[in-house]
Amino acid sequence: MEINLKGKTAVVTGGNVGIGRAISLALARAGADVAITYYDHDEEAANTIRAMGCNCPYLRLDATDSAQVNQVFRQAAEELGGHIDILVNNAGHLVGRVSVAEMSDEHWQRVIAVNLTTAFYCSRAVIPFMRTGWGRIVNMSSLAARDGGGAGAVAYSAAKAGVAAFTRGLAKELAPRGITVNALAPGLIQGTPFHNTFTPPEVQQAIVSKIPLGRGGTPEDVAGAVLYLVSELASFVTGEIIEINGGVWFA
Repeated sequence: MEINLKGKTAVVTGGNVGIGRAISLALARAGADVAITYYDHDEEAANTIRAMGCNCPYLRLDATDSAQVNQVFRQAAEELGGHIDILVNNAGHLVGRVSVAEMSDEHWQRVIAVNLTTAFYCSRAVIPFMRTGWGRIVNMSSLAARDGGGAGAVAYSAAKAGVAAFTRGLAKELAPRGITVNALAPGLIQGTPFHNTFTPPEVQQAIVSKIPLGRGGTPEDVAGAVLYLVSELASFVTGEIIEINGGVWFA
């Protein structure tokens, strides 16, 4: 069954690089108009989407700023025809690897804000623009929410576990409006700024050696799961956390 999103509109936070870029392009290829929010990096992803013939507003956003989130989502809705059908809360960041014994209050609060509070702010902001009867919200959790993450990732793991609980609670709240809410929990996704910055090549290789499927994930692996969740194929799926880790979690 072909996934056809023509006539649908989407917002992907952090949608211009890494996993977010793959998600934005996949949604556009399926026919959706896609607004990309970004914090830095260039406009290459947006230009690629525009070349496909899709509308692609490109909006700078600090998703930890509540007032800014509200303003940017109003602008996104205006530029997308007055409604937002799909939200992918992809924005997130490890920030840094810090042990609990050495962690400052500021580091803890920053990691929680970037990875959990942003999902709350953006979900709250999008709800008024989702038409009752059909809507999709996809949040980004992590394998770290299950296994505690690597060294120095306690704050990140806690935030991503919070995303999973937030997803289930919001799914119950929005189900009467026909809006589904699900999350993805990627493991090692290679070729992204996240792991290029925080996971040395030898550590990545050690992780890959334990993955039953014998390889690391790609951004497209995550994008494919997003396409499923926002399509009619997943119309009866809500409150779920889909693990994307090549089998390493249960191995």
